[in-house]
Amino acid sequence: MAAARIFSFASRQPFPMPASDLPTRAAIETAKAHGIAPDRCDVLQNGSTLVLRLTESLVARVVQDLDGPRQGTAWFGRENAVAQHLASEGAPVIPMHPAIAAGPHEHSGYPINFWQFVTRIDEEPAPDAIGRTMFHCHEVLRKFDEELPDLAILTESVDLLEALVQRKLFPKESIELLRDCLLSSIEGLASYPRQPLHGDAHLGNLMNTTIGLLWTDWEDTFSGPVEWDLAAMIWNARVLEEDHATADGILDAYRAAGGNFDERAMHHSMIGRAAVMTAWYPILYPDMAPERRERLRRRLEWMEAMRGQG
Repeated sequence: MAAARIFSFASRQPFPMPASDLPTRAAIETAKAHGIAPDRCDVLQNGSTLVLRLTESLVARVVQDLDGPRQGTAWFGRENAVAQHLASEGAPVIPMHPAIAAGPHEHSGYPINFWQFVTRIDEEPAPDAIGRTMFHCHEVLRKFDEELPDLAILTESVDLLEALVQRKLFPKESIELLRDCLLSSIEGLASYPRQPLHGDAHLGNLMNTTIGLLWTDWEDTFSGPVEWDLAAMIWNARVLEEDHATADGILDAYRAAGGNFDERAMHHSMIGRAAVMTAWYPILYPDMAPERRERLRRRLEWMEAMRGQG
């Protein structure tokens, strides 16, 4: 699960990076091993995943949290396969870099993959464009024939609860609330049709660029009902911001483009999405700013209000 949008301009750090910066060295040395000589090192994101612009067109994503809940490269491999399929079919996604094999690569223990740099623009995407682009991705993903795990981010989040308990990141009553909401969402979504999904389709993972709206960060891809991605797109607008016009505009555009969704599946997906984001919040944001703490509080309150409505 990605913490923030990526591949946008950010602060520039001197190049070359210090020899002690192991994730950066891993990315640079992997690029060099594939015949690409980095000429810069712009840090685009620095969290559990480090995102670096190494040339005019080359972006590297490096997993820095080697002790985190996700180990190995299998999830990076699924992201690569889905992203390549989408790009090959003309879907609105950031493509992987053509000069380096998709991988995923691993160097000095750090999983790495490489992407094409795109230039972000500041204009906020319109709700109808958001809905249309996701429907386009869903249509293309229906032709993806590799196996993906079923309801993975939900089941992964249930497993994450034990780590949250051990690290005392939530009180006992919050852990039980998360468990109830996750399990009720899994049970509620069990009977609905499945297909490959983005998995983490919040609007921070949709970039407005000089070449159009592009979805990114497919690392949470899994097999599930389309309502899961729709819930991720509208959750903040619907619940935190009470911006029902934007949420309705996204759903209306998805439907107008040819998509369908079930209101009951949306209900289960909204609950599951809140529980997933809450469970991962202290992992993604260990030093939470006051604004994020307030959002976390409101998610917990909303889930408590929804508890038992499965």
